[in-house]
Amino acid sequence: MPTKAELKQKATHIKLKVRKGDRVVIISGKDKGEIGFVAAVSPKEQKVIVLKENDENPDQPLPLNAAIKHRKAKNQGQRSARIRIPVPIHVSNVMVLDPATNLGSRVGRRLEDGKLVRYAKKSGTKLVDAPVMEPK
Repeated sequence: MPTKAELKQKATHIKLKVRKGDRVVIISGKDKGEIGFVAAVSPKEQKVIVLKENDENPDQPLPLNAAIKHRKAKNQGQRSARIRIPVPIHVSNVMVLDPATNLGSRVGRRLEDGKLVRYAKKSGTKLVDAPVMEPK
């Protein structure tokens, strides 16, 4: 019989189908159709931050669903700037890319060799955990 603390912990644990490092496509919003990777996941709020690879500067990925913040110059030599800040997107507005078809797909979980494995429901292929690209 599980204890009260164990039951409480199970009740507050939220399992999302999207993980950090997954390649996703945005299915609604101003950046609909854009493909990027998940940089951060917040299971409690059910939100993700999606970044897109930058061809010009691979070390600095571009934020998707970005808000522009205006930074005023503090002293005479400094310049004012417009900074793009990534805004979290709700999990329901992104779909994981199917590795076989490169299209958005729902994610399921099944037992393989005694382990739970995520798979794309569209083609049935196993989703390999992507190497995480850390934003700088």
